[in-house]
Amino acid sequence: MQNFKTIKEYSEATGIPTAKHGHFVVRSFQDNMPTVVHKMPAFRHAFYAIALKMNGDGKALSSHYSEFPEGSVVFFNSPFQILSWDIAPNWEGYYVLMTRDFIAQHHVFKNFLETFPFLKIDKAIPFEVNEQETKTLLNIYQMINEEYHSDKTDKFDFISNYVLLLLNHVKRYFNKETSTEKANQIIRTANLKLLSRYQELIEMHFRENNDWDYSKNLHSPSFYAEILNIHPNYLNAIVKSNLGITALQYIHKHLLHLAKSYLTQTKLSVKEIAYQLQFDSPNNFNNFFKKHTQNTPGKYRKSAHV
Repeated sequence: MQNFKTIKEYSEATGIPTAKHGHFVVRSFQDNMPTVVHKMPAFRHAFYAIALKMNGDGKALSSHYSEFPEGSVVFFNSPFQILSWDIAPNWEGYYVLMTRDFIAQHHVFKNFLETFPFLKIDKAIPFEVNEQETKTLLNIYQMINEEYHSDKTDKFDFISNYVLLLLNHVKRYFNKETSTEKANQIIRTANLKLLSRYQELIEMHFRENNDWDYSKNLHSPSFYAEILNIHPNYLNAIVKSNLGITALQYIHKHLLHLAKSYLTQTKLSVKEIAYQLQFDSPNNFNNFFKKHTQNTPGKYRKSAHV
């Protein structure tokens, strides 16, 4: 998965004209349409984005939220959030990109994430805005755009205040459109779907007669987080909040269940079971099993058959 650390890298990879500045950019979707990559596979970038899409077909996805509203939509991207899009070349609207350095350099953004929690990686839910709200936001984006393309030496002082105004309006609309209860329900539903998918992936990758790829670490939550297009820390938080154990502990629990089943119900040797469960050596399987059961695989098999 690609990870763009600079706005320049992001622009080059997505087919967007190069930004005038390395720490901040404002662009209209209309200007991007002739050259932008219309179907962008999952990637990450290291900056914040706040976008207003007024018209256009297709959708842009953030994290594991698969719903993208119709009509005029405000949506967000946070650093290291996994993103993708599949859009038609007819989008209208604006967006800003700003690095964490830009935020740190302007005092108006003090306590940035505490003030604007909808930019946190697990809260960035896209939402629809009505006609009047769209006009208000569009006006602010146009002011940012006009200042950005000016030659005034103090333009970023104005831009930072315009962005603060934009964020405050977005916060007002966000709180109205996604009440705490509604937002929490959206997050819970998305998290449960992701948890279910995580469990399915683990079961699928440890099925008998699977074609093993030993370059992949099936014992690591990071392997599944990559498939699910989320950060491993976020996957861990979801598993722990719903099951009371970590993502790694869930994998270990599944491995122990399979190991005990093989030991009691098959005649596979301990060595064969070790490789079936993708341990790199029988020794490591023995150590793993003994750590979690206080017994060796051989002794466990004997005691089960007494």
